[in-house]
Amino acid sequence: MRHQGIARLDKRTKDLTKRLGPDDVAIVDHIDMDRVSAEGLIDTGVEVVINVAPSISGAYPNVGPLLLARAGVTLIDDAGPEVFDLVNEGSTIEVVGDDILKDGKVIATGKRLSTAEIESKMEAAKAGLGDQLGRFARNTIEYLEREQSLLTDDMWVPETRISLHGRHVLVVVRGYDVKADLKALTPYIREMRPVLIGVDGGADAIVDAGFSPDIIVGDMDSVSDAVLKRGAQLIVHAYTDGDAPGMARLHELGLEGSPWPIAATSEDLALLLAWESGADLIVAVGTHANLVEYLDKGRKGMASTFLVRLKVGPKLVDAKGVNKLYRASIGPMQLLPIVLAALVVVTAVLLISPFARSYLELIVLRVRTWFGA
Repeated sequence: MRHQGIARLDKRTKDLTKRLGPDDVAIVDHIDMDRVSAEGLIDTGVEVVINVAPSISGAYPNVGPLLLARAGVTLIDDAGPEVFDLVNEGSTIEVVGDDILKDGKVIATGKRLSTAEIESKMEAAKAGLGDQLGRFARNTIEYLEREQSLLTDDMWVPETRISLHGRHVLVVVRGYDVKADLKALTPYIREMRPVLIGVDGGADAIVDAGFSPDIIVGDMDSVSDAVLKRGAQLIVHAYTDGDAPGMARLHELGLEGSPWPIAATSEDLALLLAWESGADLIVAVGTHANLVEYLDKGRKGMASTFLVRLKVGPKLVDAKGVNKLYRASIGPMQLLPIVLAALVVVTAVLLISPFARSYLELIVLRVRTWFGA
């Protein structure tokens, strides 16, 4: 199989997807390709992905490579980090079999992964999941004591332009099935009009669903420039020493943000912001709450998330996967009352309106004439 295209390179897959097109060849450096990144690549329509790292190392059964293969995307795996030195952004390259060619010369060779090979690797990776769980649990316990102030101490939170007190707050994270879940929640959003908080790329998901975020919280590394400029309040996740790398990006765009130094994840910050600001109900979609999702994110523990959920639990409704819970449909017995009501309305109009009665009499007369009556 031969494929030629324009090379697009980035060691951050989520940044690369912003400039990929169907005629491009994606070159990434992404060990253990996660589900969200794979879905982002698929959405661009790209046909070939070259990963200079192992797409599935065997550390855990990550599903990203399988999604690419099932979507018909050619995945050239473990091509070697030198590809980033040998290929320039925008240059034309070819993929022939397992080989990567530039100017007709082979510059690197990877391994074309089939669906069967990926499934075999995933099955083998399951054997090491117990070890991952043990390390994950130990790391979580180690940090619980260090971060317990999230649960016990009074906390400063940035002042919000829009009041969250007594309101419903919908927190949207760039996670599994977030688009489908937001679609399922559309009637709730339109009726209850919750305050919409986007966590980094979750703000783009809010816009894609037809709404605008009121607040954007996070590192500001995966949300698009266009969404940042929509006028939402920007709260930048900062390290405990006060350093906030995301502020530099905002300043480049001519935007202002409020840094919030705290030892937690960005989605934890959004939940804490809603809780400490007096929200009546917190609804979350796209959040990360299981071992595989945390390993996908490259996290070694979940101490902050565990503590934050203990704190906000009384007001938290986790709507993750709500699209699979129920799909509205209208059956014949539900349609019957609507049809009968419509007939009643039409009959009433015919009886009340002189014009309608005359028109009906004309139709009856025409029918009788056709039948010779």
